[in-house]
Amino acid sequence: HEPMFIFLAMLALNDVLLCTVTVPKMLLIFWQGPSPSTFHACLTQMFFVHALFLSESAVLLAMAFDRYVAICAPLHYATLFTGSLISKVALALTVRSVAVVTPGVLLILRLHFCRSNIIHHTYCENMGIAKLACNSFALNSIYGLTAALLTTGLDFVLISLSYWVILRTVFRLPSREARTKAFGTCGAHICVILIFYTLAFFSFFTHRFGNHVPRHTLILLANLYLLVPPTMNPIIYGVKT
Repeated sequence: HEPMFIFLAMLALNDVLLCTVTVPKMLLIFWQGPSPSTFHACLTQMFFVHALFLSESAVLLAMAFDRYVAICAPLHYATLFTGSLISKVALALTVRSVAVVTPGVLLILRLHFCRSNIIHHTYCENMGIAKLACNSFALNSIYGLTAALLTTGLDFVLISLSYWVILRTVFRLPSREARTKAFGTCGAHICVILIFYTLAFFSFFTHRFGNHVPRHTLILLANLYLLVPPTMNPIIYGVKT
């Protein structure tokens, strides 16, 4: 069980960092009203918000692969999930997050801002900043959409495929006790995945294509997809363990 607990620790650390980046500023806005922030501080927050979000998606993918091997190829589990592999996974998800988010920050730097400098949001995020620009931000929008589909979208597809294979394997198990144990192993992870990706995709697509969605609804969704998963993860896994 050691690899699973290491992945849980990685998920918990990511949740703590994500809340640390967003919640203090959010509470300050609720307490004191609109709070000024420098442009570079806003970019820094944007970088960490998006990087940590991508990291969480990658950790969930790693956990899905962990469950896949544990149920579909249990005899290979100990040889596959070594300390070396887990270290490489942690390094890879960090590098991926930085490599994907950095171009988005650089694209923001090329924009010219000559109108309002008020972001109608509780934290700084890519499109919220880009929409303040005087020149075209189409490239920012295209890159953001492409990056999201090739990272978070691909993660979700791979997770779905892994659980499709897992469920096929579970239903073929001969004993009811074995099936119940397998479902118990995956149940908490499936709940976390559904909460994380449902809120994230709904917020993402309404921000880009929901032109008639009220602004306060967009802000609420953007806060929910960042704050609900870190709140629910300890509860779900705490009940499970």
